[in-house]
This record gives sequence, structure tokens and C-alpha cells, in this order.
Amino acid sequence: MALAVAALSTAACGQSASSRTPVLSAVPLAGGMRIVAHVRRCDRGTNPYCAVQLVVVGGRYRDSAAVLDTEKRHLTRLGWSSGTGDTGQELSADSPGHKLRLIYATADNDLEGIDLGWIERSPVIAHALSNEMFDRASAISLMLETGSS
Repeated sequence: MALAVAALSTAACGQSASSRTPVLSAVPLAGGMRIVAHVRRCDRGTNPYCAVQLVVVGGRYRDSAAVLDTEKRHLTRLGWSSGTGDTGQELSADSPGHKLRLIYATADNDLEGIDLGWIERSPVIAHALSNEMFDRASAISLMLETGSS
């Protein structure tokens, strides 16, 4: 089921958006983290774009906040500039040269944003966030999109 949804969301991006579509391998993850779900999601609206959405678990970290802090420090060491996300509960970082933008938050904060309609995430991602949270895993949500350059 998850593969079918991922395939549909990837197909929906179309070829015209592919040049502006980031790839999963461009997500700079800190050590000890693993991806448990990911999809490519596209918006063909007025400002079309595609993004990679993912859920990451850090098994060796005490909680989701520790995973988030570790990821933020890792991005800073790699030269990514820190910023604010789309909501007050999210963080963001721009890659050197501003070619990529990463928005990230703890699982519970993104689930709240989804529930309240502040943000949109793929159903696959929302389900994975919920599963990891109920399993008491230290999880975060990330979304990589093309930056301003």
C-alpha cells in the first residue's frame, strides 16, 4: 500500500517539475538516524514544486527533541544556515548556496500541525509519524525542497 501511494505521488510530479525536485540522497542526516518512511510529493499550483518528505528515527537518542537538536547541530557543521519553518514549531535550514531547504520538526509537533491544518504531509508520512510516536520512538519529520537559488 505504501509503495503504491509513493509511486502515485512520484508519478504526479511530472517531468516538468523534475529539474526542481530534490532527491532523498541530498538529505544530510546525522549519525545514528534511519529513514523509516519517505515519499516525493508535488504541488502543481501557481508555484509548482516537488519535495521529499520523510520520517527519521534516532534509536540511540532519548527523545525526539534530542534527535531534532542533533540534526540541527549536524546541519550547522555542514554549513547549512538555520531559519524558521512554516509554523512556529518547525525549524528550517538552507544549504550552502541556498539550492535546498530542509524543514524539520519533532513527530508530535508535525502531527499537531497536520491535525490543525497548519501543514500538509503525505498520508504515508502522517501514518508513519503516528506509528513512531505511539511506539515511543525518537522520531522527527523532514521535508526537503528546492531552495530559492
